[in-house]
Amino acid sequence: MNAARIEVLAPGAYASVQDRGRRGFRRIGVPWAGVLDPRLMRIANALVGNPETHAVIECFDGGLVLLAHGGPIRVAVAGDAVVELEVAGERRPLPPWRSTMLADGDQLRIRKLLAGGRIAVVAIEGLALPETLGSVSTYARAVLGGVDGRALAAGMQLPVVSHGEGVDRVLRHVPLTDPSPIRVVLGPQADHFSAAALHTLISADYRISTEADRMGIRLEGPALEHAGTREIVSDATVPGSIQVPGNGQPIVLLADAQTAGGYPKIATVISADLPRLAACRPGQILRFARVAAFEAEESARRAEAETRALIDAIRPLLPDGIDLDTLYSVNLVGGVVHALSPEHRPQWWPVD
Repeated sequence: MNAARIEVLAPGAYASVQDRGRRGFRRIGVPWAGVLDPRLMRIANALVGNPETHAVIECFDGGLVLLAHGGPIRVAVAGDAVVELEVAGERRPLPPWRSTMLADGDQLRIRKLLAGGRIAVVAIEGLALPETLGSVSTYARAVLGGVDGRALAAGMQLPVVSHGEGVDRVLRHVPLTDPSPIRVVLGPQADHFSAAALHTLISADYRISTEADRMGIRLEGPALEHAGTREIVSDATVPGSIQVPGNGQPIVLLADAQTAGGYPKIATVISADLPRLAACRPGQILRFARVAAFEAEESARRAEAETRALIDAIRPLLPDGIDLDTLYSVNLVGGVVHALSPEHRPQWWPVD
């Protein structure tokens, strides 16, 4: 076992340490925080051999640069990202969705995120940070978790207990981008809106505004008309709640959002689709579709089954990147027969 560390040379647009979140404290006003896309966290951790909910680095839109000290340190990037590995000053591309070993002095660089989304996750084997209220997740507004309760910044050091053993792994089937509408369940204050507003929500186009972060996403589009008062006595919210303030422009709450609020909530984004919404870029157009609660539950079960299948299909890589399981599963040479099989002997073959 090897004591090592990762230094943040550049945090990019925004990077933070996150895990599954800080559960069980919303009743006292502590948000979950945690990764915006749990599937990425689970895949990245599986690639490096961590428990699936181990703390990871979540980043947006590229620019993150990490430096290994005292390696070897195994890392993996999950997400539709352009990744580079710098060794002895020489940069070379590194595919995402696989693990690799960083030696002392190597750099991992996420140059940019592609059209598939704006979130990537970096798993580090043996990342060792203390928990606060049962979680390592960074909630910067309350200075909780992560490194000093803050988003990552240049010069921060992340301690690692790295084994430096075993082989690297690859995800055999990359998740595909789903372009379908974002599904919602109406309520809990749908009765605070006119019938026209409910129809508009599921029929109109909405644009992701520039006011989009880990707390929530403000949408731009047709105003949603309140049927009565534009505010309510503050009550509970959850990630996925769609609040509608007085201007009628909806706000979708995400992991770092407050635990209660005074704007009526017209609907809630289902858990299976919330990561897709969180990954949308400013300027992107989306639509909503209404589903029943039982359909949302079925979608959650399907999403979990798909994630489990992806993780179960992760396979070892040879040091040069060859996936042996894939190689052996394909008939590389066809039409080969045994020369001594009577049914395949040519006419000129001598009789026994």
